[in-house]
Amino acid sequence: MTRREFSMLPAAAGLVSATGLAKTIAGENYPLRRRRKVEVLFQSPEGHPNGLEATEDGLWVGEQVTDRVHLLDWESGRPLVSYETQSSNTSGIAAGNGLVFVAANGPGKLRPRRPRDVTRGGRIVKMNAKTGEHIQNFQTPSGGGLHGLLWAKDFLWITQFNPRKIVKADADINVFHDFDTPLPRAHGLGWDGEFIWCMFSNDFRILRFDARTGRILEGIQLDSSDPDPHGMTWWQGNLYYCDAGIAPGHRDNKSPYAGAICRIHV
Repeated sequence: MTRREFSMLPAAAGLVSATGLAKTIAGENYPLRRRRKVEVLFQSPEGHPNGLEATEDGLWVGEQVTDRVHLLDWESGRPLVSYETQSSNTSGIAAGNGLVFVAANGPGKLRPRRPRDVTRGGRIVKMNAKTGEHIQNFQTPSGGGLHGLLWAKDFLWITQFNPRKIVKADADINVFHDFDTPLPRAHGLGWDGEFIWCMFSNDFRILRFDARTGRILEGIQLDSSDPDPHGMTWWQGNLYYCDAGIAPGHRDNKSPYAGAICRIHV
């Protein structure tokens, strides 16, 4: 979906209100409101951020082209640590309990091929957060690609394409629970202490879910002129997201905000 096509959708043309209900593409009703403001904070270290995870130590960023991960200082955006990974086409990152998990969404297309690149489907890469040491690679629960990862309440949450779900697993990717998602291209995930937020990149829409039931509690609509949404996280009352500068199919998304890490005032 292009930005022009997005701008013609009913949601962007007046369906969003502060108090009313909005009918989704999937036919469900939930409160939908426009975001208050998007604030550009800083650029990622290598210009193609596609995964974010907020922690007290800093903001973890997964870079899509180089497949490196960085822990950034919250104030300056300066890298505190940087690690090489066994990921390829990195599209998500999670951190917790001394671990970092990286979402490899297929082969790396925008750099020279590496021997450990994913050749088909997707992979979840587990690493030591303090040393960057590689621990183990896992197949995704569906065997396919993936975008979003989140560590919350001692579990790893994973977005899944086919069938469209958000999956709850442990650190060894044993699955315990899942729920359906109503829109395609579920991307970044955030945890506000009680509920899960998910960015649906094609629709520039963020949905908040009750993770126990999968019920949609509310939605927030970005504008078509906002930075292109990819990875997302939640921190201290705000959502943060990044613009990788890359559209599906490994094309330039033509965004003037490519590489930006942003804060959404909800």
